[in-house]
Amino acid sequence: MSSLTLHEAEPAAGTARRPAHRRGTALVPTVTLLLGALYCLLPVAWVVIASTKSGSELFSTFTFWPGTGFTENVSDLGTYRDGVYWQWMGNSALYAGLGALLSACVSAVSGYALAIHRFRGRETLFNVLLAGVLMPPVILAVPQYLLLAKADLTDSYLSVLLPQILSPYGVYLARIYAAAAVPADVVEAGRMDGAGEWRIFTRVALPMMVPGLVTVFLFQFVAIWNNFLLPYIMLSDDEKFPITLGLYTLLEQGANTPALYTLVITGAFLAVFPLVALFLVIQRFWSLDLLSGAVKS
Repeated sequence: MSSLTLHEAEPAAGTARRPAHRRGTALVPTVTLLLGALYCLLPVAWVVIASTKSGSELFSTFTFWPGTGFTENVSDLGTYRDGVYWQWMGNSALYAGLGALLSACVSAVSGYALAIHRFRGRETLFNVLLAGVLMPPVILAVPQYLLLAKADLTDSYLSVLLPQILSPYGVYLARIYAAAAVPADVVEAGRMDGAGEWRIFTRVALPMMVPGLVTVFLFQFVAIWNNFLLPYIMLSDDEKFPITLGLYTLLEQGANTPALYTLVITGAFLAVFPLVALFLVIQRFWSLDLLSGAVKS
């Protein structure tokens, strides 16, 4: 009896040890993710806390100790040069909003054509598009400036807006999504019913592509909002600057006027809010679209 009891107890002890080992193994990626999150969020936390400090508190208090000058910083930022900061924010909203919208439209048409229609040179064109995805935007900035200078469009809103309309990655993503979301049978049924290609695209394919196009819009909006090099090359009038270039000029002036450092930090903190708000709105849209798709199916 004692040996039987011993043999029955051994598997129980083994099974008790295995979950502990698995928990220890699963702890490694969890700790790694927490360290990565800390690495990414630490600068954000510094900006949030530093924006609450006055000019005297910024260099004299502990780094992560909140200050008492946030409302004063926002007020000073709003009145600096008759509110030029809010003009920079409006310029960024114009560049990013209109540029992302036009880019999503161009990506929708191009991606649908590459996914649905069969024509000579389609694969070659798609391979060239992939090469454009892999090419850093920095390489294209100077050629774009030279082309727009020939057209006498530099130092204008169009000089920043036009290069952002065509996004190789947006076209690539729209093509992949259209190939997966738009059934060929549905397109053929529309043609058999006598609908034209444009009507099939706008009435049939476009509603199916909306979630992918929302993703294209979000990516392009964030890319344009954070873009610095292209406006830096194209623009010389500071009233047309986006928020990135405007804050850079403030930072340069801060070398001679340290009081402007608090305005730069507060401005950087406020500039994050439009991106957060946009992401929250689009995340809600994604959830609603998934639920509606489940109901329709």
